[in-house]
Amino acid sequence: MKLFRQTLLIAAAASVVATSAMAQTANDDEKYSPSVYTPASGGDHKHHHNKAHKQAVRDFAETERAGHRELSNPQFIFTSPDNRFSLAVGGFVNLRTSYDFSGAVDNIDFVPYDIPMSKNYASDQRIMMDASTSRLYLKAVVNSNALGRVVVFSDMDFRGGAEFSYLPRLRSAYVSFKGLTIGRDVTTFCDLDAAPRTIDFQGPNAYNFSFNEMIRYEYSTRGGFGFGIAAERPVVNATYGENFSSIMQRVPDGIAYLQYQFGRERVSHLRLSGVIRDMYLHDNLSGENITKVGWGLQLSGHLAITRWVDIYMNGVYGEGITPYIQDLTGSPYDIAYNPQNATQLQAPPMWGWQAAAQVNIMPKRLWVAAGYSEVGLDKGDGYVSEKQYKRGSYLFANAFYKLTPNLTFALEYLHGTRRDVSDILNSANRLSIMAQYNF
Repeated sequence: MKLFRQTLLIAAAASVVATSAMAQTANDDEKYSPSVYTPASGGDHKHHHNKAHKQAVRDFAETERAGHRELSNPQFIFTSPDNRFSLAVGGFVNLRTSYDFSGAVDNIDFVPYDIPMSKNYASDQRIMMDASTSRLYLKAVVNSNALGRVVVFSDMDFRGGAEFSYLPRLRSAYVSFKGLTIGRDVTTFCDLDAAPRTIDFQGPNAYNFSFNEMIRYEYSTRGGFGFGIAAERPVVNATYGENFSSIMQRVPDGIAYLQYQFGRERVSHLRLSGVIRDMYLHDNLSGENITKVGWGLQLSGHLAITRWVDIYMNGVYGEGITPYIQDLTGSPYDIAYNPQNATQLQAPPMWGWQAAAQVNIMPKRLWVAAGYSEVGLDKGDGYVSEKQYKRGSYLFANAFYKLTPNLTFALEYLHGTRRDVSDILNSANRLSIMAQYNF
């Protein structure tokens, strides 16, 4: 009965939001128009400053990156009178309130891998209020004679420590020019526009949104084709047993993609991505360092069926690629020993897929979305225990409403399951509401 009342209250709140949305006039100005400030330089430079202001706005608008969890452009920009240098500080404040019921996830995010496999009084319900995903960023655009338009970007949130500790965490820090990106950014294996927005910070468990240090080059043609290639810092998590030991890695992960954009204003796309990994470890019996090869392929995309309907999807398969499948990130399955013969190693096969649809009731202002995602780890010889992870699923349904271009409210329901090798299954559910203000 308590759960019914809570669900009814949330549904009533969503109804109020939806009613307000329909009352909102459709001709609100969505054009990007930040405040721009130019330091005084003496004399009458009003016309020159207006030109610099327009160019600064264009620089930020044309370098805005859309897609999963990307930031809105800043509301306040400093620019030099000659427009050689523009700087902005921005971000957002985000508060999520969540209630887990009929099974609680042992994680601030909804991660199926972390669903407890035994039901008891301590793991059935949980309520949380979290503001740690609030972000601050610094973005500079330099118009250089030698390098053209140079973008310098860095951002942080407050997830650098234990849950609710609110320690600052560096998310990204990179410089980008002429297609080259150097620094820390979202991994090249991630297709930023292939997953819908969720209140849950993790998102679909088969997606691969994560940050890494890299050197990357990207190029796009006028015909809609594009490609990217990158070398990224390797991270290996393995089950070594007594016969093997971890050592520092020596070869970066190699990632490449080929993409085609099409349709209305080329907002639809399909992307084929690949990753190759040369993972080092030490053989305690022979005293030699050896390697295991990991690899992965992914097909992803976003289809703008009409102005009112969007489809998102990705499917991934590979061996030893836990950093590139969210539900498995940090798990010890890049390399595992054979439980029947501890002198043998395997890079366990793994896979994942997700698909979602978004209905734009009022495009860019009010939308609803739903989707399903699943991740699996093939048994092979890589499992060392019947209690280890075999499969996880993630189902979501949500609604987002932008009261103003900067203020967003949202409501979301999540259902997840985890199945172990022994076929023991457990599940969890979460209701969330969110408020976010961009600045």
